[in-house]
Amino acid sequence: MDAKTFEHRLKELQHSFAADVANTGSYQLANCERCTSCVFCRGCKGCYKCNHCIDCSLSSHLTHCVRCNMCHHTANAIDCTSCTSSAFLVFCNDMSECNYCFGCVGLVRKDFHILNEPYSRKEYFEVIQSLKKQLRLFQ
Repeated sequence: MDAKTFEHRLKELQHSFAADVANTGSYQLANCERCTSCVFCRGCKGCYKCNHCIDCSLSSHLTHCVRCNMCHHTANAIDCTSCTSSAFLVFCNDMSECNYCFGCVGLVRKDFHILNEPYSRKEYFEVIQSLKKQLRLFQ
């Protein structure tokens, strides 16, 4: 195979992939594209083995997430990017093995943080409840 043949075949493959938006092995999806082995998701793109997610993209093994991008093995996250092995995150980026964080960036193995600052469990939920009302979230 020469370089010209390689480049031609590569362009053909890329064009073919771009045209195929099938959701292989998935069940009960609505308005999703290129999702594989996902169930009960809506508006997701390019996800793998996610369930009950809305408007997520390029993610895998998510559960009950909304508007998450490039997240993996994460549950109950909202508006997060590049988070892994975490749960109950909101407005977080680049988190790993974290739980109950709000507006945090780049933390590893942390729980109950707001804007990268630690809170007691009780304080965390009090502050979050107030913030949700002020920001008109989840109403």
